[in-house]
Amino acid sequence: MKRVVLFIITNLAIVFVLSIVLSLLGVGRILDEQGVGLDLYNLTVFAAVFGFGGSLISLAISKWTAKRLTGAQVITTPRNEVEAWLVQTVRKQAEIAGIGMPEVAIYNAPDVNAFATGARRNNALVAVSTGLLNSMNREEAEAVLAHEVSHVANGDMITLALIQGVVNTFVIVASRVVGHFVDRAVFKTEEGHGPAFYITSIVTQIIFGILASIIVMWFSRQREFRADAGGARLAGREKMIAALEKLKRSVNQPHLPDQMAAFGISGGKSSSFMRLFMTHPPLDERIEALKRMM
Repeated sequence: MKRVVLFIITNLAIVFVLSIVLSLLGVGRILDEQGVGLDLYNLTVFAAVFGFGGSLISLAISKWTAKRLTGAQVITTPRNEVEAWLVQTVRKQAEIAGIGMPEVAIYNAPDVNAFATGARRNNALVAVSTGLLNSMNREEAEAVLAHEVSHVANGDMITLALIQGVVNTFVIVASRVVGHFVDRAVFKTEEGHGPAFYITSIVTQIIFGILASIIVMWFSRQREFRADAGGARLAGREKMIAALEKLKRSVNQPHLPDQMAAFGISGGKSSSFMRLFMTHPPLDERIEALKRMM
């Protein structure tokens, strides 16, 4: 799922760079007035500003980022029957879902893929790959579009930004606490912070960031079930199941390397441990969940 991975990578990069640079510059006092203990209030405010700031900046530029990285071309005036059908289908689904008309785009890629992104429900982007248009029939493609429109209607990107902000705040606070402890207890720094604090904070921020991403990935998997259910309501359950079955067959096609497979709409295969870091549930589980729907 490109929108989630791009959002998380961009967000973590912004937060990491800003928090480390500002810590090195001494901006945002996190020690008490004596320069001995941590001022947890100031530290939490510092972490929240940059934790939520990074996620909100990533959300604000998500459409721009997605267009630049995928080369997606927005359909302003349909040039052929396929583009006209795409725009008409998304417009119909958006009206049913009660959201503003998203921008509709196509990007050139052989893999069967699609994504939706945007900071607001009424100003989103829905894009499909040329590989999807070439591989799926109209009913299957309609279900994929409905899945993406459901992501927008559910406000998934906004919710993801808030969850990521909370996670970022925790990571920044926890890494500074560990860094402070190591600097005081191991290296016996009595006042201020020595090099050990900054080195330890950087290392633990990376480690905690990776571990905290498990929480974000869990949420991402749950939102896929919700988007599948929403797609079934907009396009029909059988169409949604047929689309996932087609995606299941296309996963084995050599369009994406293994390390990139989880970036697409269908997710990818993974070991039991790596399932913790998957953006999508296995397709078999998604299909079974749809079959259980009344």
